[in-house]
Amino acid sequence: MPPIPGRTTAHRMDPAGGCPHADNARLLARGAVASVVLPGDVPGVAVLGHDALKEFLAHPDVAKDARHFAALAEGRIPDGWPLRTFATVQGMTTADEADHRRLRGLVSKAFTARRVEALRPRIETLTAELLDRIDAAAEDGDGTVDLRAGFAMPLPMGVICELLGVDDRYQDRLHHLSNQIVATDIGPAEAMAANRELVELLSTVAAARAEQPGDDLTSALIAARDDGGDRLGRHELIGTLLLMIIAGHETTLNLVTNAVRALCTHRDQLDLVTTGRAGWADVTEETLRWDSPVSYFPFRYPTRDLTLDGTVIPQGTPVLAGYSAAGRDTSVHGPDADRFDVTRPARTSAARHLSLGHGPHYCLGAPLARMEATIALEQLFRRFPELDVTVPDEKLVRHASFVGNSVRTLPVRLRPATG
Repeated sequence: MPPIPGRTTAHRMDPAGGCPHADNARLLARGAVASVVLPGDVPGVAVLGHDALKEFLAHPDVAKDARHFAALAEGRIPDGWPLRTFATVQGMTTADEADHRRLRGLVSKAFTARRVEALRPRIETLTAELLDRIDAAAEDGDGTVDLRAGFAMPLPMGVICELLGVDDRYQDRLHHLSNQIVATDIGPAEAMAANRELVELLSTVAAARAEQPGDDLTSALIAARDDGGDRLGRHELIGTLLLMIIAGHETTLNLVTNAVRALCTHRDQLDLVTTGRAGWADVTEETLRWDSPVSYFPFRYPTRDLTLDGTVIPQGTPVLAGYSAAGRDTSVHGPDADRFDVTRPARTSAARHLSLGHGPHYCLGAPLARMEATIALEQLFRRFPELDVTVPDEKLVRHASFVGNSVRTLPVRLRPATG
């Protein structure tokens, strides 16, 4: 697919990731829709503007099923393509219409609001335990810890594994493999190996739960039936578990990491929260808008040539949802859209940002992610009110992906240095 007519050459997505905001601003200045080049020189499109993205996410002529991905259907996408799993994994995030409703209905029966709310005491306990652990690690060392590895990661990973009935011993490996899946700078052999190992590991988990069902989501998914008596097929079950493991911890991991970075570089905003002039839920929503944990999410495909914001996106084009760009779209969020402001009016926070999706594929785990992040941030800064990042934000090494949006490590000092 050539660049969109009337536009400059297509923007080449950097497989190494990096901070997206400068490129986002430059692309948004040209328009709400941009031609992009994906890894492997695969042509695609990114929808960046808030209103255009909102329309696109709910458009009836936009599909998630990879049979609508023209280049894939024509055999032009190799097996080791780093984004292939996003297109081909079987589950509700790659299904459309009746099939999507069936799969989402089965998952929803197990992933109920009651089940999520019942996790609150466990999330609070796990948060406190992890804070004890990083406090001890800081005291035993030089006073600094990697907050991402020691707190922001094990909290959502522990919760999603407990929810799914996954043994603790798999957590570190699942996190590593999830990172491999979302990485966009990975080689073909590594990509295929990571996907294969993750499928094998989750197949082992599913087999154990089928043999010995428990009070967990995997057992519920295995047992769940829709009104027609259908169950999740094996590939659908494994695909659903894979997506829930990745989405269930990567998003919250990045959300907590980005929120801590934002608060530590905007101490005035932290003061507003700690003095009760804003709430921790406000921090969560403003972080979702200002520094979305997912930058560009793959994929959706127009099922016909689609005109969006005056731009024609050809049928079968792989399209990225540009959540990080939409969050700072000045046409919706105002001229100060690039400013982190926890007192931002509700019209531009929970009600208006798109970082957890929109339309029929809106994130099913959104209430859990919000609960985890809010509890984590409140307990963290209540216990360590003077916590600060020890490296300037611009020098933190970024996540090696244009899908996920965060940093690889977050070195912090929990208390002011003494002596």
